[in-house]
Amino acid sequence: MKKVDMSTWKRREIFDFFSSVAYPYYSLTFSVDVSRVYGFAKEHGVSFYYCMCWLCTQAVNRVEAFSYFLKDGELYRLDRRHPSFTDMKKGEELFYIVTMPIEEDILSFCRAAAEKSAAQDYFINLNSETDELLYLSCTPTLHISSLTNEHDSGSDDAIPRIAWGKYRDINGKKELGLSVEVNHRFIDGYHIGKFAEELEKLIAAL
Repeated sequence: MKKVDMSTWKRREIFDFFSSVAYPYYSLTFSVDVSRVYGFAKEHGVSFYYCMCWLCTQAVNRVEAFSYFLKDGELYRLDRRHPSFTDMKKGEELFYIVTMPIEEDILSFCRAAAEKSAAQDYFINLNSETDELLYLSCTPTLHISSLTNEHDSGSDDAIPRIAWGKYRDINGKKELGLSVEVNHRFIDGYHIGKFAEELEKLIAAL
């Protein structure tokens, strides 16, 4: 993490413009072909959900705009974000939040996520909630075409929220509605498009 001189930050004018609005957050939902992710998860005996958490986190960390945040009025750039994802044990109806470091290897991450989630017996560890996170979630019983999220009061919340629903079989492909919600002070639609491109590259490389 490093401090950024806001006076020379190329985004300063856009940042100031969206700082004047009461609610600078917006979301964009688009379709992703996750056929390869599904096949990869089946082949290796790991969770499709954890695979998506890893893929989305890695894609976010490839786009610079997702790395900025404010702390005590100062601008910083993160080295990388780490996943904080909702999960639910089989037979339960209440979710909990698992936070853990991202790993370079997808299979190692999926197995570590499964172990951490299975062992967790509390809703959330507030000590793990930092500015370095990426919030991830899923509604596996519903296909989603749009989504909104909760936010802290004020407009300094720069943590991206990514969520998806149930994939659908369309023309031999598994199509997933993926929602990305961000703070417009830091991230534009162009940057969400770059995230989508990086996600597609990561999926293709599985």
